[in-house]
Amino acid sequence: MEWTGARYADKPTVQVETWIDASPERVWALISDIELMPKLSPELQSVEWQDGATGPELGARFVGRSEHDALGKWETTSHVVDFEPPNSFGWAVEDPDNPTASWRFTLVPEAGGTLLRQWMQMGPARSGLSLAIDRMPDKEQKIVFVRLREHETNMTGTVAAIKELAEGSGKAGS
Repeated sequence: MEWTGARYADKPTVQVETWIDASPERVWALISDIELMPKLSPELQSVEWQDGATGPELGARFVGRSEHDALGKWETTSHVVDFEPPNSFGWAVEDPDNPTASWRFTLVPEAGGTLLRQWMQMGPARSGLSLAIDRMPDKEQKIVFVRLREHETNMTGTVAAIKELAEGSGKAGS
């Protein structure tokens, strides 16, 4: 990731991708299993569906509990806002109309396999990162850049683990 000088209000984004030697349906089964995600993420500690939901569907909600050395522990409620099996799965954190972050997986059939992309956007609503920016407003661009790089690193690990699981070459996260 290159320095962009982005501020939080710019709603900065990051995206990673990998090609997987498996069908979109196989990859979809993994990316839409939110209970698998904590095994693939250094930050996300646990997730659970809310309101009696047992799996993803448009409008479903889930609670995620995360932990970060510098940011501490926190809990968020996410809303499924994009659900098109086996093409895309996305969620908005906290308020679906004004999220603190948005996340999405996109699957594209390609070369007999699947091109998997994971994308995230910060904001536009205030988040835990906003508190760090409030304390050091002169460092906002650096804070945003460092956090985007952390997301990029974690997302790269997530899509690599999904690739490994989908291709059946091992047990990621175990």
